[in-house]
Amino acid sequence: MSGAFRVSGRGRVDTARPVSFRFDGRTIRGYEGDTVASALLAQGQHLMGRSFKYHRPRGPISAGSDEPNALIGVGEGARHTPNLRATQVEIHKGLVTVSQNRGPRLNFDVGAINTWLAPLFPAGFYYKTFMWPRGFWDKVYEPVIRRAAGLGKVATAPDPDHYALHYAHCDVLVIGGGPAGLTAALAAGRTGARVILCDETPELGGTLLSDAHSRIDGLSAAEWVAKAGAELKALPNVQVMTRCTAFNYGPHNMVALNQRLTEHLATPDPAMPRERIWQVRAAEVVVTAGALERPLVFEGNDRPGILLATAARTYLNRYGVLPGKCAVIVTADDSAYRVAIELAEAGVRIAAIADLRANPDAPVVAEAKARGIVVLPSTTIQKANGNLRVRSVELAPVADNGRVGKGQRFVCDCVLMAGGFTPSLHIHSQARGTMRFDEVLGVYLPDRSVERLRSAGSCRGLFALQDVLDDGAAAGLAAAKAAGGGDAERPAPRVTDADAPGAGGFAGALPRRGLGSLALAFVDFQNDVTAKDVKLAVREGFQSIEHIKRYTTTGMATDQGKSSNVNALGIASKELGRAPQRVGLTTFRPPYTPVTFGAFAAHARGDQFDPLRLAPADGWARAQGAVFEDVGLWRRARYFPRGGEDMHAAVTRECSAVRTAAGIFDASTLGKIEVVGPDAAEFMNRFYINAWTKLGVGKCRYGLVCRDNGFVYDDGVVGRIAADRFHVTTTTGGAAGVLNMMEDYLQTEWADLDVWLTSITEEWGVIALQGPKAREILAPLVDGMDISAEALPHMGLKEGTIGGVPMRLFRVSFTGEVGFEINVPSGRMGAVWERIWAAGSPHGLTPYGTEAMHVLRAEKGYLIVGQETDGTMTPGDVGCGWAVSKAKPDFIGKRALALPALNAPDRPQMVGLLTDDPRTVLEEGMQLVRAPEAPAPVSADGHVTSSYYSPALGRSIAIAMVKGGRDRMGETLYAPAIDGAAIKVSIVNPVFYDTEGVRVNG
Repeated sequence: MSGAFRVSGRGRVDTARPVSFRFDGRTIRGYEGDTVASALLAQGQHLMGRSFKYHRPRGPISAGSDEPNALIGVGEGARHTPNLRATQVEIHKGLVTVSQNRGPRLNFDVGAINTWLAPLFPAGFYYKTFMWPRGFWDKVYEPVIRRAAGLGKVATAPDPDHYALHYAHCDVLVIGGGPAGLTAALAAGRTGARVILCDETPELGGTLLSDAHSRIDGLSAAEWVAKAGAELKALPNVQVMTRCTAFNYGPHNMVALNQRLTEHLATPDPAMPRERIWQVRAAEVVVTAGALERPLVFEGNDRPGILLATAARTYLNRYGVLPGKCAVIVTADDSAYRVAIELAEAGVRIAAIADLRANPDAPVVAEAKARGIVVLPSTTIQKANGNLRVRSVELAPVADNGRVGKGQRFVCDCVLMAGGFTPSLHIHSQARGTMRFDEVLGVYLPDRSVERLRSAGSCRGLFALQDVLDDGAAAGLAAAKAAGGGDAERPAPRVTDADAPGAGGFAGALPRRGLGSLALAFVDFQNDVTAKDVKLAVREGFQSIEHIKRYTTTGMATDQGKSSNVNALGIASKELGRAPQRVGLTTFRPPYTPVTFGAFAAHARGDQFDPLRLAPADGWARAQGAVFEDVGLWRRARYFPRGGEDMHAAVTRECSAVRTAAGIFDASTLGKIEVVGPDAAEFMNRFYINAWTKLGVGKCRYGLVCRDNGFVYDDGVVGRIAADRFHVTTTTGGAAGVLNMMEDYLQTEWADLDVWLTSITEEWGVIALQGPKAREILAPLVDGMDISAEALPHMGLKEGTIGGVPMRLFRVSFTGEVGFEINVPSGRMGAVWERIWAAGSPHGLTPYGTEAMHVLRAEKGYLIVGQETDGTMTPGDVGCGWAVSKAKPDFIGKRALALPALNAPDRPQMVGLLTDDPRTVLEEGMQLVRAPEAPAPVSADGHVTSSYYSPALGRSIAIAMVKGGRDRMGETLYAPAIDGAAIKVSIVNPVFYDTEGVRVNG
């Protein structure tokens, strides 16, 4: 025996395989198949945690994933995971667990003083308390709240485990492996349809594993489950996954499953992932999520030792554990009587069954009375007494008029609650399904769904076991047929000796004589929301259940309101004097139960956190000691330090080399698109704001793209390779967006054009060779090509080879110097780069990175889309009004650009800025105002978009967007600093260097 409350001959645990684990430093003994909760209960320990707000002692009330109280931390060091349900954590040798939210010890928590201070913490108290004094927020309120937030403590070291992601397709996905799920999977599997059956528990069977009374096809419930499971596993078209939770239902029957693979193992295979996320696309889905028993709301209902009646039955018949030695059962439902009978058979003394109903008359009630169990009809529970464990309860009669009489004390060490059953609607709700209120059952049931989904069994209000099995079989067969499966209809299994379906149920707070100021009757156990909190929310004007939920936080804990929603609805309904269906039901959002971040990340961690695209010269840059930065999805060399240089020194040297000799830069990350076809020129004409039909073959042109609202979207240089072929470049970050926009217009607006589009970003690597000596370095390397200024002028292009490697050579510059962009196949760019580097080294060729590239372009006043623009700038705002064609009949954005508002003279315009002190470099994003001491709030005249120190000018420079800026040259503005005096600046031409543009021609 592993504990005083273990029952010999009961349960499904393997008593031949004892297991020891640690809980709060103590060694606990259980058996293989136990959970942490069942093993502790076998020792007589119900206390497993402390509540969030009041730090009250708490024990499990359930035996599954709906558990709100028994949250524990599992594992040590980097493998520590907080807030797992003790009712679900399977024990194994070496398992280390801890209780949470207590100090200094679980059985003595100084935070429990909050119970006595409960009148100071009603619903919404934080909205009223933390508003004043204003200065308290930063120094008092926020630090205290941050220290108090949460229950468990997360590990701070990197997670050493790995996780997997898998995609799957099936004809029928069955969610839930209980009685309805088993018959649904069997019915669908027998037709030959591809079936996936998932269940969150270690074994199939659901409530049947706790049912020691019913018989199915002449077998005990557990024997029938074993037979059905064996048949499913033998079917080659059926995949069964246990420890696998369906936690999110997405559009078009894409369902996410979280499968826990190794957490139950003492020595898992290091090659195995800890968890796996399954993304399952199912033709049809059958939801058999069952129903959850409701707790009852009364004073002290959270004491350790108070649990659901079905949970007690599970602990007895599945784990062989008694919830106590002497029990009081409080019920509004027939199902509790079978629990009482089975517990009595196992040796538990049933002190009394308090039934809220006046005349319970089901056969099982008579059977309980015949066994000598005291049944008290029309009786409520007033209060549960005790601290670390319930010690007694007060039961009181309820008269026909609702008056509660004098209470009577009953000594007990456990209390079982049976408030009726609430169908589990979470998955149906996630699938955007509607609900309908059933007035007979007093619960919401699934109604219509926009997805191809069927609910079956108790989750749609069927509670008789035969009805559940029949409904599951019918749903599985219908789903298989709808998915194209064959016909293999068989009769559903037949049930004998089962109890009639439970009748009754109660939602809301139980009737009582009075409720003192310190009396706490909990609705939401995890968030410490009481019945008084819900009533207060109604008194303060909240009428929608969604508003009540947010004001009180009921239903917002990690259990998603599984145990609290219906009771909160019942209390609100009574207070508002409305029918429950008029109060509404909250929305159930994913995940169904919490999922670890590691499972969501899967392999996306470390270098794989983001899809990392490496430019062709990445390896060469690393060998040269480059410092990198992320640009979009690309990793790019930012600068190349030498001899201990900091970034400023390295960038100054790189810029100077480009201006005086030559620089080499990997520009392969530019987006590249080929526009090809007989109507390619017409397509370009419609897509870009400037004209393209007259651009000659072998010529380049700067192109600007606008949205239909007239605002700049992207830019780049476009080369005409042939009459029907354009080589389009885009910004690094805009490549995918521009191609998508092109495809959108081509397919939806201009289907008359004979054009096709191809992304060639990865096909071509680009080497930018810039500087006065660029032509001298490159000329000997190209094969038989004249690249003189006359033969290849600025904005020209030629096709040829370089060292036998195919090449598209663009004569373009983003630095203002003589420039070439050498496009070669990406796979061969490394060899070409090395040849250019070897040829250029004697000429002072220097690699430069993105930081120097930004400085060089800013010196020339060149635009960077996304830095000077923010999605509200027109071509005219950024100095590109010259590019807007006045002759073309149409292009994207043409009508918007004609609007007076987009041509107003006071629109922000791109200008240059010079500070009075040439050493002062402005912060990008600084606002610009007219007076140095302008009192706040003040309307800004503009803001800084780019700011650098210019090696060529020996001073700071900046680019800004200023209202009517081009007509304000020479005017003075001020840039207010957060921690100093405003900085005086002058508005100047944005072209700071080589204003005549002679250097680019060589």
